[in-house]
Amino acid sequence: MNVAVVGGSGYVGGELLRLLLHHPDVELAQVTSVHWAGKPIARAHPNLRGASSLRFVSPADLRPAEALFVATPHGEAMARMPEWLASSGFVIDLTADHRLHDAAAYPRYYRADHPHPELLTQAVPGLPEFYRNELRAARLIAVPGCIATASILALRPLVGLTGVPDRPVVIDAKSGSSASGRESGPAGAHAERSGVMRAYAPAGHRHTAEIEQETGLTVALSAHAVEAVRGVLATCHVFLSRPVEEKELWRTYRAAYGSEPFVRIVHDSDGLYREPEPKILAGSNYCDVGFAVDAHAQRLVAIAALDNLGKGAAGNAVQCFNVRAGRPETTALDFPGLHPI
Repeated sequence: MNVAVVGGSGYVGGELLRLLLHHPDVELAQVTSVHWAGKPIARAHPNLRGASSLRFVSPADLRPAEALFVATPHGEAMARMPEWLASSGFVIDLTADHRLHDAAAYPRYYRADHPHPELLTQAVPGLPEFYRNELRAARLIAVPGCIATASILALRPLVGLTGVPDRPVVIDAKSGSSASGRESGPAGAHAERSGVMRAYAPAGHRHTAEIEQETGLTVALSAHAVEAVRGVLATCHVFLSRPVEEKELWRTYRAAYGSEPFVRIVHDSDGLYREPEPKILAGSNYCDVGFAVDAHAQRLVAIAALDNLGKGAAGNAVQCFNVRAGRPETTALDFPGLHPI
């Protein structure tokens, strides 16, 4: 299948190129970049040296493609999506520009009015675990954010569980520096980032809207930057109206994810990695989910870990592509991660 990538010079774009270049059913035809046009893709992504002779092209030179991946900064895809849809078989948008169904949420969370609100109801959330059937015919797929993906996968199986009350779920999310993007500004500089445990969004994080949209829960999200390059760990605190036993949680999560290729239930009684840990997921498309019961406080702790560039972005986008294109869902995504790293 003929594929193009718009905005391929960032960290998410680089991970996307790595996966697509090794996808047996993909012919990667074009990769656009404003600043790197004319230069080899390996200039921006040195891990791709020798993997391809492709060079970045200007966005103005983009040709029609059977499938188009969009990895531009947030806000840029809103205006141009109609023309991209007209010249592509389908579009997979990794930006935030089509994630929210309610156009009124964009001024609040992204400080901009959406110029094409009619597209928001057409966009299918890029969560194969819950929208697999809808993805098979989608023209526009909106891949969720990394913290949102982890939190949704941790929480959504619990929504129908008796005892989960209608009160805010508290989410403590930690992410590595690559989640800030290649152009993160002074906050991402090594001198500022090294050694930090920074609460960069104690309240009002934009992924709150996605989590609430996909779970129906009221969410109180706090986001922290930690000293890691890749990874997201979402720890979700659910205060219960009745006691819940671990056996019930095992049944609940197995019912939701027992046959899913990229969600693993991790809750072991011993070992170094008894609960989900982002470090061992680097480079993979897995999301590990786990849980703990705090009987004293009648609290359920749901935990999810993933690679923010993998299942949190590019890997999930390729998984959606596989579903939409009728390919085996695990194609090009079978890398299990590294240990130790």
